[in-house]
Amino acid sequence: MAIEVGTKLEGKVTGITHFGAFVDLTGGVTGLVHISEIADSYVKDVHEHLKINDMVTVKVINVDKDGKIGLSIRQAVDKPPEQQMQQAPMRGPRERGGRPFKQGPGRSATFDDKLSKFLKDSEERISNLKKSTESKRGGRGGRRS
Repeated sequence: MAIEVGTKLEGKVTGITHFGAFVDLTGGVTGLVHISEIADSYVKDVHEHLKINDMVTVKVINVDKDGKIGLSIRQAVDKPPEQQMQQAPMRGPRERGGRPFKQGPGRSATFDDKLSKFLKDSEERISNLKKSTESKRGGRGGRRS
């Protein structure tokens, strides 16, 4: 049986490393489930999620020219459509970081206002810093004895 991208297969975990787990598929073919493809949540240690000889359902996500097979456990699990939409929200052109920009007369300072305030404060700090370091180094106009 040829292994094709997108197919779901049953396999047996044959080895666990710090970067993932090796899964034996049908016909003696072995593929790798990378640590990032084990679960939807953060996986610090593969041993917390899998054990050797565990039977798992995997989805083939890539097959390299040299025969390496990339597998995913988290993509093999069918999720309800509502949950899929929650994981990858669509962002409109007026949104950044998941929050819409404030608009209308009741909004706080605009980006331009904040930027100009930041630049003014920054210039004042730089000039104060230059004044204090020049007097200590004996730079322009400093007294030498």
